[in-house]
Order: sequence, then C-alpha cells, then structure tokens
Amino acid sequence: MSNSNQPRMKALKYILFLLLILFIGLAIYIAVQPNSFEVERSRTINAPSEVIYNNVIDFENWETWNSWKEENPDIKIMLPEKTEGIGGSYTWEEDGETGVMRTIDSKPFTSITQEMQFGDYPKSDVIWTFTPNGDGTTKVSWKISGSDLPFMFKAYLAFMGGMEKQIGPQYERSLELLDQQIQKDITAYNIKIDGITEYGGGFYMYKTTSANNANISQIMAKQYAEILSYMGSNNIQQAGMPFTIYEEMNAENGSILMSQAIPVANKVIVTGSSQVLCGFIPKTRALKTTLTGNYSNLQEAWSATMNYIAQNNLEQSELKPFEIYQNDPGEVANPANWITEIYVPIKE
Repeated sequence: MSNSNQPRMKALKYILFLLLILFIGLAIYIAVQPNSFEVERSRTINAPSEVIYNNVIDFENWETWNSWKEENPDIKIMLPEKTEGIGGSYTWEEDGETGVMRTIDSKPFTSITQEMQFGDYPKSDVIWTFTPNGDGTTKVSWKISGSDLPFMFKAYLAFMGGMEKQIGPQYERSLELLDQQIQKDITAYNIKIDGITEYGGGFYMYKTTSANNANISQIMAKQYAEILSYMGSNNIQQAGMPFTIYEEMNAENGSILMSQAIPVANKVIVTGSSQVLCGFIPKTRALKTTLTGNYSNLQEAWSATMNYIAQNNLEQSELKPFEIYQNDPGEVANPANWITEIYVPIKE
C-alpha cells in the first residue's frame, strides 16, 4: 500500500468510528426515552354534559369533528352496524394503515373509555370525561395513553417530536370542531303551522302575574314552583303538561300579563287567600303551531302564527291564546328537542 493511501484509510476509520459512536449514542438516547406516553386536552363547551356525551358515544358523529379527516379528506372511514355505546366501533384507513377504535366502558353523561389500535403501533387507551361546571357549561377532557412502547416506536416518536406534538394539536382542533357541532345541534329549531284543530279543554290550576321579556323565564319558573307546591300540599294530581295563558301582551314595551297553569282532572274548590286558583278552558277550535327547539325561538313562532291568522282572514275568539310545553327541559337536555305547542282560539 502506498504511503498516499494511508491518510485516507485513517480518515475513513475515523469517520466510521464517529458514526459508530453516533449510532450507539442515538440508540442509547432512544432506549432511555419513556416507555409510556399520555396526552390530554380539555375544552369548556356551552352545553349540558348529556348533549355532548350523546354525541361522542356514537362513532357515527365523529366524522363531523374529526380533525384528521379535516386535514386529510382521503381518510376512509368504515362504520359497522353498531356504532353507539359499549361495543360500538369504527375503522379507518390512512396511508395504507388500518385503525380501529372501540368503546369498552361508559358512565352515562360522565365518562367514556375506549381502545384504539392503529397499524402495528401499540394499543392505546382513550378516556373522555364530561364535568358540568354548574353554569350550563361542561368541561370536556380527552386523554390518550399507552405503555410498553417498542424500540422502533420510541425511535419514531423521538424523530417526530413526541406524542404531544403529534396528537395535542389534533385533539385541540377536534374539540374545537366538536364545540361548533354541539352549538349547531342545540340551536337547531323548526316552526310548523299545524292548522286548525280542536283543543279538548279542561280544568287547570293557575297563578297570574306580570313579566317582561327580560325576566319572563325566571318568573315562569317561580310560578310553576308555587303551583306545584300548592298541588302537593293539597294532594292534587297533575293531569297534563304545563302551559301558559297570555292574558295581555304589550308589543310596545314588552310587558306581559300571563297565567302559568297545570291541568287537573276535576274542578278544585280553592279556599282561603291562596293566589293559586282553578280555571277552565272549554273545548275550542284553535290554530295550532308547533315549535321544536329552544324557547328563545317562541317569539318567531308566535309571529309566524299571527301572520298566518292575518293572511288567512281568521278571527280570534274571546278565549286567550296559550302555549303548552310538551316535554320537561329537566328531562330533555338538548334544547333542540324541546316541544312547545301554540294554540290561538279561533271563532267558528
């Protein structure tokens, strides 16, 4: 070997030695990386926990707020026959890899536990928690964790910036999209003019008071509480859904004279100085409108009703108009599913 080649061989050996040290160092760095991971993100959503839980527990809803799908529309999502509740699942394909998500446990309106497997990566545990804040909002937390990570997966995480970088922003965006979808769900409403119908009438317990547009909800709640208290004290059974009779409405200043009422089977003789009285509505023809949605849409529903009366040359009778609340907001969490029927008595 010529003397001129010796420096080259020494340099090559030196480079190989450095590469070996680098490789060993990199292997040690990867080996000492954590054998587990955990990523969690939270968001406060202005909706009851029941509404949010009911969306998340059904995988059929996930595509509308899936940030991975938003980022990559080519992701193929496959839904099985069962998508909701324990045992519900869905499958997706992305870049030649297949993933499966399955619900393995749940506590209604409180938490959901899921299992995720994507390709050959380790199985991950996914936990959702829904914590009411006491003001109508809910803290939604979404956590993923895994353990016993193999060397190659830890190498992948080391080069890609870790699970926080890979999953954190996606969870944040998905929760943002979930929030948007929930707001869309709870604000949906429908107004339907059902036409002329016959209202059967009957006796009812009622209490009359005044209100305005700003305090009507609080006053109505107080009125119903007092009526129910009176009925409970006197062993009077409720025979239908609560309703409100509008005695007078002043469109100019928004003042209202109204009676909250609860149907009863028979006439009740009220004695003493009670402000809760017994009334009666006779059988009557009425124009009926149904609002499905939040009570905040009632003004629009009443406007549609009164416009229909004017356009069709109908004439109101001397009986006062009223609205019946066909379900209880305490039992139906989503305002989009509240049902209110408006009745305007019409002359024969």
